[in-house]
Amino acid sequence: MVTPQNPLKQTAGMAPFAVRLAEAERVSNHPAIRVTGIEARLGTRYTADTLAVLTRRFPATRFVWLMGADNLAQICHWDRWTSIFRRVAVAVFDRSPYSYRSLAGKAARRYARHRLPVRRSVLLPRVAPPAWAFLHLKRHPASATAIRQRQAGQ
Repeated sequence: MVTPQNPLKQTAGMAPFAVRLAEAERVSNHPAIRVTGIEARLGTRYTADTLAVLTRRFPATRFVWLMGADNLAQICHWDRWTSIFRRVAVAVFDRSPYSYRSLAGKAARRYARHRLPVRRSVLLPRVAPPAWAFLHLKRHPASATAIRQRQAGQ
């Protein structure tokens, strides 16, 4: 899900929504992943609101919220962040250099007993929230900032 604008980020330096949506579609290469800009159509600004609408509209769908470790480190600053964990399962992707800080952060501590071991993370779509897993993946060496800067120079 590509957001029209992250309320915690400055608009300066951000690519326009349509460009970010197109780029997400370009790099998405898994049949189970569908890129969407639904927040723009719903008119929601906060993840908690978006997930409330989606879970009401699609009650049979088991959503899993995907985010990087950088977001887990600061999710406690998001609007109604605990409702996200109560509403959907969460998969957190290892992202240097935020991983250790995120695992020691407020959200990880608060939901520590709901954390699934990596080997059970495939169960996230089937377990009742709150449930989350921290996934270690091959890391891409470039930061989002570096990618944006490189694209701006093209």
